Amino acid sequence: MYPLQGKTALVTGASQGIGRAIALAFAEAGADVAVSARTRSALEQVADRIRAAGRRALVVTADLTIAADIARIADETLARFGRIDVLVNNAGIIPPFVDLVDADPDVLRRVIDVNLVAPALLAKAVLPAMIGARSGKIINISSIGGRKGGKGRAAYRAAKAGLINLTESLAAELKAHGIDVNCICPGGVDTEGVRQAFGPERIATGPQLMLPEEIAAVALFLASPASSAITGTAIDAFGMTNPVFRS
Repeated sequence: MYPLQGKTALVTGASQGIGRAIALAFAEAGADVAVSARTRSALEQVADRIRAAGRRALVVTADLTIAADIARIADETLARFGRIDVLVNNAGIIPPFVDLVDADPDVLRRVIDVNLVAPALLAKAVLPAMIGARSGKIINISSIGGRKGGKGRAAYRAAKAGLINLTESLAAELKAHGIDVNCICPGGVDTEGVRQAFGPERIATGPQLMLPEEIAAVALFLASPASSAITGTAIDAFGMTNPVFRS
């Protein structure tokens, strides 16, 4: 295990799936964790498990399409813990699988707002504290869908590709301040969002899905001092969903 004793982490989309697994992995590694999502009841369950691991937890409900909510996530975390050592921009939306011509304009905007604009705004909100500390880790959760364009979900693919570029740009801007910025590009992960987006038939006939804990292990490495030589990198975490394994 990579140690995070004495660190404070902020994880968005932490009520379920990858975000939940990351928050719990960080707590087990010794970090205090602020968890954010829209549903308080689910977040409280995650917070209870963080506290059961002997760490402090903070629940912050927020809508990531609202700029004031995004700023409040950072403000409440800093007010409670006094620092943010690790930011994980995990929250995301997987829209219906339709071509752009058939997509709902409101859904398009929400997908881009949550998957790309919100991570940029939240990074901006936590950066003064990280720059002041001359250290920090920002981990963005992108997607295999951000690696290459394809049919369907154009806005999602574009937003996730933009998140990779945002990662690279922030890494260049923040290197002099001792802040590392990386992202993870998961393939298919067994989460509620993925199962809803792809449906039971495609899930049953497709490659075996990864577990959220497998992505959390990569995030834990990136959050730890062991990853100090890595910044501006997009790490592919495809598992058996990697196209190279498909017949």
